[in-house]
Amino acid sequence: MKLATLKAGGRDGTLVVVSRDLVTCQPVPDIAPTLQAALDDWTACAPRLRLVYEQLNAGLAPAAQSFLEEQCHSPLPRAYQWADGSAYLNHVELVRKARNAEVPASFYTDPLMYQGGSDSFVGPCDPIAVQSEEWGVDLEAEVAVVTGDVPMGATVEQAAQAVRLVMLVNDVSLRNLIPNELAKGFGFFQSKPASAFSPVAVTPEELGPAWHDSKLHLPLLVTLNDKPFGRPNAGEDMTFSFAQLVAHAAKTRELAAGSIIGSGTVSNKQGSLHGSSIDNGGVGYCCLAEVRMYETIEQGKPATPFLHFGDSVRIEMLDAEGSSIFGAIDQEVARYHGRRE
Repeated sequence: MKLATLKAGGRDGTLVVVSRDLVTCQPVPDIAPTLQAALDDWTACAPRLRLVYEQLNAGLAPAAQSFLEEQCHSPLPRAYQWADGSAYLNHVELVRKARNAEVPASFYTDPLMYQGGSDSFVGPCDPIAVQSEEWGVDLEAEVAVVTGDVPMGATVEQAAQAVRLVMLVNDVSLRNLIPNELAKGFGFFQSKPASAFSPVAVTPEELGPAWHDSKLHLPLLVTLNDKPFGRPNAGEDMTFSFAQLVAHAAKTRELAAGSIIGSGTVSNKQGSLHGSSIDNGGVGYCCLAEVRMYETIEQGKPATPFLHFGDSVRIEMLDAEGSSIFGAIDQEVARYHGRRE
């Protein structure tokens, strides 16, 4: 089943069921006006939403309309919780190696996670709005899950059963603001602006065999300024599964339905800077920081710049037949000109 949120309908948008081919959709106000409302009463809503999904795919939905990704909010325009992990230890190892630091042993058994701002996300086709290029604007292509209610102290098995939806995310980082923030010893805040999620969120069973062991085993496709930049497999080199990440988040607190847990930047192990780019036959990258890390390790300093105004980023994932699963996050870096209406 595929679900999305159209911008029409106020701050939390309007929930629609989307056809498998992402061509048509149907609002379902009689079932749930918003995605959060559906998640709050998932047991009752899910079977009814699934019936609409089946009708859409069969061309029998009575109120079907065209589905346009640019009309979408992120599936949850705002959420009760957004916690992002760092499940790909290759990414962490590169960061540490670039500054000649060891990775603590605990990082391989205890996930890294920070709590992001969730009061307002941006739509998948909205700009990456910042006030200055000097902040070091970077993309971070990731996978994320949305949970149902999760009890405190949930086991990994319980956490796996609590995953309701899967989606993609661009977790933008302002790299030049990070060092001073982390030096305070209190985590990210200003260096993490609003994230954008894929137009469509899908249920795990919709992913078929690509979803197993609470991981999504498909390449994540990243395009930068219309050129292929990354295609690492999101299921490979993922040290912690989503079930483990959700259980970690729930260790000391209950998670409310609609909580979002991210994977961190998808990253596959590669040999070197010269062999890791797509142009050189590698799987590329999901953030600019990794390129700069390789450059620092091998050349003594980074050469690749962060994003500039006008640069474009596209993040997508295709199924085995080459069709888009979640739709695309398709953003351009732009100067901030005031609050979005």
